[in-house]
Amino acid sequence: MSSNNPISNFQDVPWKQRFYRSMLGYGIHFSRRSDGTINRFIMNLFDLKAQPSKQPIDGVITSDTVVDATRNLFFRLFLPSFEQNTNMPLIVYFHGGGFAYMSANSIACDDLCRNLCKKTGAVIISVNYRLSPEHKYPSQYDDGFDVLKFIDDNANTKNFPSNVNLKQCFIAGDSAGGNLAHHVTVKACEYGLRNVKLIGLIAIQPFFGGEERTESENRLVDAPVLSVKGTDWLWKTFLPEGSDRDHPASNVLGSKSVDDIRRLKFPATMVVVGGVDPLYDWQIRYYEGLKKCGKEAYLIEYPNAFHSFYGAPELKEYSGLLMEEVKDFIGKLIK
Repeated sequence: MSSNNPISNFQDVPWKQRFYRSMLGYGIHFSRRSDGTINRFIMNLFDLKAQPSKQPIDGVITSDTVVDATRNLFFRLFLPSFEQNTNMPLIVYFHGGGFAYMSANSIACDDLCRNLCKKTGAVIISVNYRLSPEHKYPSQYDDGFDVLKFIDDNANTKNFPSNVNLKQCFIAGDSAGGNLAHHVTVKACEYGLRNVKLIGLIAIQPFFGGEERTESENRLVDAPVLSVKGTDWLWKTFLPEGSDRDHPASNVLGSKSVDDIRRLKFPATMVVVGGVDPLYDWQIRYYEGLKKCGKEAYLIEYPNAFHSFYGAPELKEYSGLLMEEVKDFIGKLIK
């Protein structure tokens, strides 16, 4: 399905947001060393953090739970502070940032999950996973799945509100987090959880790729926010040494993929794409691949949206459309 919205290009973003994103882009650019590593000191000057708050902020309270301190593996829990029902769905969320940037407590990620919690009424668990290039594949997937197992093993403890329904669990993520959401879902389907039941996957402009240059990559090679040169660098820092972009981590339904989706009880999947995103063609292939494998999949397309448009807080009418789509998707599956 295609959602009509008035985003025409990056210039439609208010100047304050363009300035912030440009400055963040400079931070990302200047934090990259010639040897392929990242200067975290420089990056942290731009990646401001939000503290958890037991006092409601915009209708949501937050808290952090440590899963493994040795790898700084924790999650931030977002809980609606308004009148709650006794059967709230759970969304396990993975933030974007190309596997190399941002964290669960980054202000941008905190704002996005807070908005998602408020608009959907769901409890959100935002996972803080290790970053590349210090920690390459499969560290991020291991971290994500370990948090899911932690939830499964601690379902009846004080770590989670008693009115959360773990049988109505969704895995979600944006950009690299969308990639993570897919792979963690595959691992969960293969593993077999006891208390958590995955009923939906929400992939928002997921970060997929391959060696082939697609039409959208050629057309949008220097797109705002995310360029093709930038995606190439991110894949190089994330994938195992000696791998190319056709590795199953990036080209998830390609010829080298070891995941046979057909044999898995894969949950219904919502794929969100933007027409001004160089990853557009890879995201469409993912949606079409799920359908070919006989899986329930829904396409939400914003023809004029750039990558990570939902992260611009001043574009409330645009991000609001997405939140309504997510809310509708959740409602469809928990009836």
